[in-house]
Amino acid sequence: MVSRVIPVQPFDLVIFGGTGDLARRKILPALFRRFCAGQMDAQARVIGAARAEMDDAGYRAFARDAIIEFDVDAASDAAHLEPFLEQLSYVALDAAGETGWDALQDRLAGSERIRAFYFSVGPSLFGDLAMRLHTYGLSNPDCRIVVEKPFGRDLDSARALNKVLAEHFTEAQIYRIDHYLGKETVQNLMAIRFANTLFEPLWNSQYVDHIQITVAESGGVGTRGGYYDKSGAMRDMMQNHIMQLLCLTAMEPPAKYDPDSVRDEKLKVIRALEPVEPRDVVRGQYEATDRLAGYRNEVGSRDTTTESFVALKARIGNWRWAGTPFYLRTGKRLRARASEIAVVFKDAPHSIFGSDAGRHRNILTIRLQPNEGIEMGVTIKEPGPGGMRLVDVPLDMTFSEALGPQAADIPDAYERLIMDVIRGDQTLFMRGDEVEAAWAWTDPIIEAWEAPGSEPVLYATGSSGPDDALALIHRDGRRWREIKP
Repeated sequence: MVSRVIPVQPFDLVIFGGTGDLARRKILPALFRRFCAGQMDAQARVIGAARAEMDDAGYRAFARDAIIEFDVDAASDAAHLEPFLEQLSYVALDAAGETGWDALQDRLAGSERIRAFYFSVGPSLFGDLAMRLHTYGLSNPDCRIVVEKPFGRDLDSARALNKVLAEHFTEAQIYRIDHYLGKETVQNLMAIRFANTLFEPLWNSQYVDHIQITVAESGGVGTRGGYYDKSGAMRDMMQNHIMQLLCLTAMEPPAKYDPDSVRDEKLKVIRALEPVEPRDVVRGQYEATDRLAGYRNEVGSRDTTTESFVALKARIGNWRWAGTPFYLRTGKRLRARASEIAVVFKDAPHSIFGSDAGRHRNILTIRLQPNEGIEMGVTIKEPGPGGMRLVDVPLDMTFSEALGPQAADIPDAYERLIMDVIRGDQTLFMRGDEVEAAWAWTDPIIEAWEAPGSEPVLYATGSSGPDDALALIHRDGRRWREIKP
């Protein structure tokens, strides 16, 4: 089975913040891989824009170094590298001033092709960029802008940000990127639910006992300490990435697979989320060990109360999910790096095998990272004589094994999402009202933490998180799934 690559139309992509870390690690390598795959047209142009003084040759050297460092296949694709670099150029530009805009205007003059502007900068510059794109006549009715998270830090700032962008662009032109939605397994979640009659009739509170969504990281905050200490796990992961996974898991079948139909159903899920009780949320902070620094050491503050771990129990107040809890958790410096959605089905209503057979239940696990794949746990008889002994075994579809060489061609999330921008497909991007609804649910949780005397509980580096998080689910007679290396 060979994957089919459909080339996109010629385009001009301007990367504001073109010399930044995101451009170096993700955007430029993603574009190169799409060029190698034949999806990026040979006439496409990529223009880096940043404050640093640099010419085209300097930017191409910057891009070459980035691709060699962050693209594991760069050596085997060496024949494509120079042709790709020829499509890159650079403009020194001040996003908040007037320097360089005339040069960018000249660079884009006369082109009627698709035009996209990637705002790979801090949200404080979004308004300046949006305004100047119009002032200098660089936008047109068919242009698109791509904005990275964070989309605000609370409901008020998210509304203000949406208002600024809406002054210059329609909602159909705004692409709020969340790279989790570009992951192959996340999209397969919809395929599992809506392309298989096996699962959808069981996908409700009558058959599902509970659902766990885990995004665990083994590393600490590293060089992101300054940013992370202003956001924390709730704003950095729970409000966006995990919220999106929750929506795709819980949403009703859309009428069709198109941007607004899918996003309408996700929005309904967010609006159906019930307020989280204080006893149903745990925040934690990793502490130092003999070998590794603690969170406060890494961010350089002995007094910070920012959380590096969050676990909570969410409830969705609708007919499909009434009575079925969703347990969500994310954290840094945990036992292993792992992201998964586990749908835990209820026990069989009656066991004919007696008490010695034990309790057995089916679990559908969607692994996002590492080793993307899908696993279904089923109960069978343990081989051998001596009576009916039951054991749980996995039906495992690891993409790399099930799809063979094709699995190696699965695009990185940024590859897929950038090409979707060029195609004008917003299905995997967040809408403004969706972002605001997520903040409306998250804000009260954060506000409760900001009360005087509120402190995160400490947890050991390399553990599964705070003991309080274990108690959160244990008191319901359930257990967290093990975070496996």
